[in-house]
Amino acid sequence: MSEQGADQRADQSAEQRVEQRFGEYVVVRRHASSYVAELVLDRPKAMNAVSTEMARSITAACEALAADREVRAVVLTSTHERAFCVGADLKERNSLTDAELVRQRPVARAAYTGVLELPMPTVAAVHGFALGGGFELALACDLIVADGTAVVGLPEVSVGVIPGGGGTQLLPRRVGAARAAELIFSARRVEASEARELGLVDVLVAVGEDRAEGLALATRIAANSPVGLRAAKRALRLGHGLDLRTGLEIEDAAWRSVAFSGDRAEGVAAFNEKRRPEWPGE
Repeated sequence: MSEQGADQRADQSAEQRVEQRFGEYVVVRRHASSYVAELVLDRPKAMNAVSTEMARSITAACEALAADREVRAVVLTSTHERAFCVGADLKERNSLTDAELVRQRPVARAAYTGVLELPMPTVAAVHGFALGGGFELALACDLIVADGTAVVGLPEVSVGVIPGGGGTQLLPRRVGAARAAELIFSARRVEASEARELGLVDVLVAVGEDRAEGLALATRIAANSPVGLRAAKRALRLGHGLDLRTGLEIEDAAWRSVAFSGDRAEGVAAFNEKRRPEWPGE
């Protein structure tokens, strides 16, 4: 697809887009016609390095999205041409005293947890560098779309720390314990094609099409029942890693939460009447 075509595809509902800024570095764009919202990293002068201020903004944006019942899917995107996010702001970190670093830790952690705990399906649209905390933001999403320029990795041990935004827990859930250990211990960067082969990203697209494909994927997801989507995500997340019997109990609880919902009634009626459902979202 041409660059012009990708732009048209991503912006087809621009007249129905509402933007809300959280601090200086984060924007939420709500695409009303598709029930999709973008969580936009917008600190281009620092390649979206996550400072304390930016972390607070990500947390606030996630709180607003989590409370918005109109949003059925979220896409995490970047305004920088050559980077999704290069991780923690190491210049800021270098200026902090030990006491300040201790106080900053829960602020930073809340940003990654905010993305991870969004109740609706989430898609990261990655291009360029997604390193350290940047890759951890992507890992906090349910699905990762990447273009051919993507370079991902968790290089924290090379600067004397460890992945602290969920990387040591989220990466092995994607690729297995041994593969995650190799990637974390070596601190190596992985380019797009290998990242797809290893399962570090889920969908690989042509250069420049990560945002358009991320929005398209989120739009397909958001066409489904919002009640069903949230319950399915809850069951997937809570059941992961548990024994089968416990996992099935979690699934049953999620099923019961939707079985008598308005969405279930509408979905069955629409199927039988051969029409598109109009989800009440309850």
